[in-house]
Amino acid sequence: MKNLKPIIFFTVTLLIIAVKTNAQEQKPNILYILTDDQRYDSVKTFNQEIDGREMSELGYIESPEVDKLAAQGTTFINTYVQAAGCAPSRAVILQGRYTFRSGVYEFEYHNNVAEHMKPSLPEQMVTLGYQTFHVGKLGYRLKELTPSGKTKDYKVFQTDINFRPLGKEGFTDYSGGGWWNEVDGVKYDKPITDIHFFVTPERNFEYISKQLNEKTDKYEHVAQEVTKKYDLIRHYKVGKKESIYDGMIISGVSPRKAGETRDGYYAHFFNEYLVHENQQFNAGKLNFQGVDPSKPVFAHIGFDFPHTPVLPPADFRERFQKYTYNIPDFSEKEFATMAKQMKRQITSKPSYHFSYEEKQKMIQDYYAFCAYGDQLVGKATKDFIAYSEKNNRPWLIIYVCGDHGWKLNEHGGVSKFTPWKWDTHNPVIVVSSDKNKFPAGKVVKEFTEFVDIAPTALAAAGADLNQEKFNYLDGFDLAKVVSKEAPVRDYIIGESHAVTGPRAYIRTKDYVLSLQTRPSKKEGENMKWALIASWEDLDPALYDLTKDPREVNNVAFKKQYNDIATKMKEKLLNIVLGDNRVEVDWEKWGTGTKVYRSNFAPDAHDYKLKL
Repeated sequence: MKNLKPIIFFTVTLLIIAVKTNAQEQKPNILYILTDDQRYDSVKTFNQEIDGREMSELGYIESPEVDKLAAQGTTFINTYVQAAGCAPSRAVILQGRYTFRSGVYEFEYHNNVAEHMKPSLPEQMVTLGYQTFHVGKLGYRLKELTPSGKTKDYKVFQTDINFRPLGKEGFTDYSGGGWWNEVDGVKYDKPITDIHFFVTPERNFEYISKQLNEKTDKYEHVAQEVTKKYDLIRHYKVGKKESIYDGMIISGVSPRKAGETRDGYYAHFFNEYLVHENQQFNAGKLNFQGVDPSKPVFAHIGFDFPHTPVLPPADFRERFQKYTYNIPDFSEKEFATMAKQMKRQITSKPSYHFSYEEKQKMIQDYYAFCAYGDQLVGKATKDFIAYSEKNNRPWLIIYVCGDHGWKLNEHGGVSKFTPWKWDTHNPVIVVSSDKNKFPAGKVVKEFTEFVDIAPTALAAAGADLNQEKFNYLDGFDLAKVVSKEAPVRDYIIGESHAVTGPRAYIRTKDYVLSLQTRPSKKEGENMKWALIASWEDLDPALYDLTKDPREVNNVAFKKQYNDIATKMKEKLLNIVLGDNRVEVDWEKWGTGTKVYRSNFAPDAHDYKLKL
């Protein structure tokens, strides 16, 4: 009997290892793709479902690759963002929490030490046995606190190919930002902070910088030259002249051919990561480790398109310049009823004063850029599926059409940051090798939110979301939405403080209401202000979508809508102000950890609202 014990022990050990290995093999590879500032009407499939036509109301679009994804997977057509700004929206996705639960309302640097903070999505994936990879834009402003109380960069992905180092290596058509102590081998005592640059096909850098021009006359001609060479149009305000240095580039042509732009290199280096299994690969002077096929991978591509600078490659631009677009109508009469906070955004980024030609170019180039990006999405997803199938591993793709949307003269402006539909309606597609969970060609019309993305990835990776450690998640596993095991939402909600100031919104299928939530951005101060503020002070915007789908006529002060407005206001404020609200004094560089809470209406967010 003694001789059998080692054999039994060895056999049991082998069985445990085999079970663990089999479980590991069954974990799917997961690819999460996020584009930037992309409107839903740049995708034919979405237009068909939402507006009953293939093309945008504005005109011609192309989206063959995303249309294929929709045909292969499940489209969540009524997905809405919780904050229509890059950083807060991405924080919602990576934390799986509403802004009013995380305390990240706009572009704050924040840290992982504050007592309410939880590990980000990629960090959670590592605990589930995943290797993690990111390339491109991340836009997640999380910092690590050092023992001295200062902050430093914090990597949430194990392998992170960030856009800025790639740009400095020349793997881009345009880049900039950061602190520059040296330019073309010349060192400077004080860092230059306003550099942006184009990269030519010959890998020459064309620097644009007022600060640099103050130090040397070597580059003073560049801004004027690139403006003409790349046919640039920069945003400019009413009564101001267009600058050759400042203002976001809303129209132009890339100096590089398709595949060699900033986004093109994101797709390229994602493939490099996949093909260099257990090997090193280079991006200029940068060095990275390729994928380990023995482990599942959670990969994220953060595409920049169609965010400014809007620079489609020449062949795409020429094709789209053949089309004349319908320019969204705008009358300054809309300002008469427009909420003050929302008008603040329009007056900061107006477009109604642009010439007809400027508006045409702006719209043509935007959709051309989206079409080019669609091609890159197709390349990345094909490379990912090929890698997964080569290694006999199931796979899952989460495609998110924009971290939020973008206006093209709707309401008289461009950019984002408001609760209007063009800023907040961003469908999601989930494609899986498991067609039972995410059926091919299925369209889900129930409301879904960006807080659903993290739970979907975690559940696919094998996490038991019923465990207490996942109670912080605010959304649902989208597989449960498909199977109708998740609650059906009567509304979606959001809150953001960027540009407009503190403003929350609630949207049902028939109405959307937004209002000011706080008298200022001072954390922890007057947190219940909105409960006692007058209707006028709340600066409300209420739109009747059954009569006004374009959300132009604010009916917040019309008597016939009093009951609707009151019910929506009470529901919204009880949730965002009273159902476990968090505000954090993060301080300027993210060093703060003081947390303020408000919980006077626990469980107010029950997904039910009957009007």
